[in-house]
Amino acid sequence: MKNRIRLGGPVPFNIRGPDNRLLLARGQVIRDEAQLDALFERGAVVDVDDLKGPRAEVIEAPVETLPGLWSGCIDRVGRTLRTPTLPEFAQALEEAAEPVLALVERDPDLAIFQVVRQDAAGKNPYGVAHSVHTAIASYLVAQRLGWDKPAIERVFKAALTMNLAMLELQCRLATQVTPLTAAQREVIHDHPTRSAEMLEASGVADADWLAAVRNHHEVPGGHGYPRACQDVDDMASLLRRVDMYTAKLSPRITRTAMPANQAGRDLFVKDAQHPMAAAVIKEFGVYPPGCFVQLECGELGVVIKRGANANTPVVAALTARNGDALMEPARRQTDHRGFAVVGVVPESALRVRVSPEKLVVLATR
Repeated sequence: MKNRIRLGGPVPFNIRGPDNRLLLARGQVIRDEAQLDALFERGAVVDVDDLKGPRAEVIEAPVETLPGLWSGCIDRVGRTLRTPTLPEFAQALEEAAEPVLALVERDPDLAIFQVVRQDAAGKNPYGVAHSVHTAIASYLVAQRLGWDKPAIERVFKAALTMNLAMLELQCRLATQVTPLTAAQREVIHDHPTRSAEMLEASGVADADWLAAVRNHHEVPGGHGYPRACQDVDDMASLLRRVDMYTAKLSPRITRTAMPANQAGRDLFVKDAQHPMAAAVIKEFGVYPPGCFVQLECGELGVVIKRGANANTPVVAALTARNGDALMEPARRQTDHRGFAVVGVVPESALRVRVSPEKLVVLATR
């Protein structure tokens, strides 16, 4: 079980000594290799009953451990996506995707927080992070559209793998200030076809999954690429819209991340009549979790949960009216008098940082 332990993250099971005495409880943290080695030297064991599937592990995890689980799961997906030529890639991807799906199902607001704040992506390159964020958003929007569970999970995996053929290039482009070269343009143009081919070579035989990857930059009427298709399937259409929306939320070396309310406004202006665009906006809301905002009373904070209406989220206030940091984040219902959201503020406007563990606990009160 050593490979299931992430240093600095929550332990996914109880660890006991040879005499069955509890040495480390599920959710506690192993700080470094020395502590891990010490446990093994003491003959540490794990109960078979604790080795449940990843979905059960996520469902039963204490709420304060969820941010750590997100980080670990995204790291695992990243490692998997970077090895598409391995014979076991398709199976590895299924296994890596399962706990992410469980995390989205366990707390959709925290899932949206990952997309907007993007802190859990850690050191993963932009291409990996963007694929994960697009997958999370695609899952939630497909659910809102009323798709059945197999289709929802299929579009999730299509989003994860839509850019397999250009993950490395995406990483370079995120920090590139010079114009695209001819070779880079060719990779971008061909990546939907090449990504689908890589999936087929790895053993993926799901025709709908492959078609969604192959067509996710196609636009009805023949205005997309690489094949200028006249008709585009629903999965590919959803991927294209969510891909564009989540890309706006990501910073580049040449620009800062677009505020979430502006990204939603742009999507509405460009695609107001389409139900998929409307579903994206309704799912995320005007001020989605992870968005920094100013309240009517003058406090600054971060959205931690969607509210009953698109513009009335639950906010964790981080600063007082005078700008001083609060000792502890305070939960604010923005549909209450004096606490309405009056605007989005940049992250730099807040001089205080709060652990995601505190925020997720506050969101569940």
